[in-house]
Amino acid sequence: MSIHIIPVNRLSPEALDGVIKEFILREGTDYGDREVSLETKLLQVKNKLEKELAVLIFDDETETTNIIPADNPILKKTEALTE
Repeated sequence: MSIHIIPVNRLSPEALDGVIKEFILREGTDYGDREVSLETKLLQVKNKLEKELAVLIFDDETETTNIIPADNPILKKTEALTE
C-alpha cells in the first residue's frame, strides 16, 4: 500500500492551511444543513488534526493528499503492512 501518514507538525502553518483549504473546497465535501464559513471549516478540520481525531495522508500512487478520520479502517491496513 502506498499511503503514508504525514505528521501535521512537519508542515509549516501556511502549508497546513493550504492542504486543509484544498480539502475543504473539493466538490462534494459539504454535507451540512447550513452554511459554514471557510474560516470556520478550516478551524474545525485543524482542530480535528491537532486532537488526532483525523490524519493527513499522502498516497504515492495518486500523488494526492487527503484528510481522513483517525479510526478509518484503511489506516489499520496500512499499519499492518508496515509492521
